[in-house]
Amino acid sequence: MLLMRERDDITFFGRKLLAAGLTTGTGGNLSILSHGDGLIAISPSGVEYEEMTPADVPVVDFSGVTVEGSRKPSSELDFHRALYRRRADIRAVVHTHSVYATTMACLNWEIPAVHYLVAFSGHKVPLAPYATFGTPELAANVAESIGDFNAVLLANHGLVAVGENLATAFAVAEEIELVARIYYQAKCIGDPVILPDGEMSRVVEKFVSYGRKGEKKSTEKGGGNS
Repeated sequence: MLLMRERDDITFFGRKLLAAGLTTGTGGNLSILSHGDGLIAISPSGVEYEEMTPADVPVVDFSGVTVEGSRKPSSELDFHRALYRRRADIRAVVHTHSVYATTMACLNWEIPAVHYLVAFSGHKVPLAPYATFGTPELAANVAESIGDFNAVLLANHGLVAVGENLATAFAVAEEIELVARIYYQAKCIGDPVILPDGEMSRVVEKFVSYGRKGEKKSTEKGGGNS
């Protein structure tokens, strides 16, 4: 079976999406790029995460053609491919419908540096303009809006997080959901104080030396993704 480890990781982190409350039902999607052969393992469309097996996870080539698996790839395959084309450092993508991040997206608000943990994304979490799900327009909006950040909100839709492996991308999605909740709650009370760019630059630099959350988890599970 092609990309067996990657397909296993898709099922593992798909269940973690549900357990962490980052999505419901079959919402959201995940993928991993294998740089060696340009193949992508991506969650299938319409399959419950709790019932998903590695054999259910389709493998597609970089043009989006299925090379192994009988299930239909996620309807958002185009923006996964667009992100991999956009930045060579992206090896995994996690898309969620987490409640607080999606609330910010529905307000068409970026998430500023209300808490230093926004550094999991960068200095902020930018916003991609709205387009219908599964369309080339949405793929183009996501790829253009992410810039050098590790997360981007999709207007009236949800959140996309990226990383060097799936554990890292998942950690970004989880931490940005926390920051989105903090921002929401702070706005309910008053006007939150936003950290200045200089401080965020220091935090981002410290994060590089500290290491991304999730790397230890990836090692414990059998190593990073190909």
